[in-house]
Amino acid sequence: MPIKPCQMNNLSANDTPISPSFTEEGCSSRLPRRRGISLPFCLSIFAFAFLFTGCSDAPASKPAPQAEAKPAEPTIPEDVQQAANTLLGSETQVLAFGDLAKTGKQELLAANVLPKTPTNTVPGMVVSRFTVAEKKDDGKWLELLHGDEHLKNNKGYLALTPLESISSWRLQFEQDSAKGLVLYLTPVKANSVHSLPIGIRWNTATKRYQSLDQSYQNFLLEAPSLDSPRSVLR
Repeated sequence: MPIKPCQMNNLSANDTPISPSFTEEGCSSRLPRRRGISLPFCLSIFAFAFLFTGCSDAPASKPAPQAEAKPAEPTIPEDVQQAANTLLGSETQVLAFGDLAKTGKQELLAANVLPKTPTNTVPGMVVSRFTVAEKKDDGKWLELLHGDEHLKNNKGYLALTPLESISSWRLQFEQDSAKGLVLYLTPVKANSVHSLPIGIRWNTATKRYQSLDQSYQNFLLEAPSLDSPRSVLR
């Protein structure tokens, strides 16, 4: 069967035809064939895909940090709150309870806390009255320390308590792992000169709460009345 020559298309009258070359499979011209997709086209597709990927891979916004959860305040036992209300009235706030003096007995610290007002700008907790009481074996509560216009225990007026009546106190306290509850009380007085707080702690020798000297190391004896204030070391 005769071999048919390849037809050359798109040649103008002045173009010189290229002689065909013959193979066993047929004829082919010397013009290059396009095989697959051209390189420039591939590069353009790759560039478009890279650009699209770059836009879509924007870093995700970080979630807003959550506020740290505050530890839940311990639930005040009903008998403790009732004892505080009995001692200081229905508006009493229990500030601490448990083995406060490290004596193995249950105690409570409670106070009438004054709300913050434009005229009450004293930093910290301001109270009008406070108490420390101990739960006895029969279930009754005995008051060991009382503060209102003056600072008192069951023996008299605590040393360093002001002679004039104090309507409110700035109260601070801490629970020492070895010494137990330590109170710091500062009288709130108009136009008063800054003074060191009065420290009060349980005295294991006398078995009662007593005030401390200004070094907060030595206990001071009580005064039986405000007419004869004393600051004797004990």
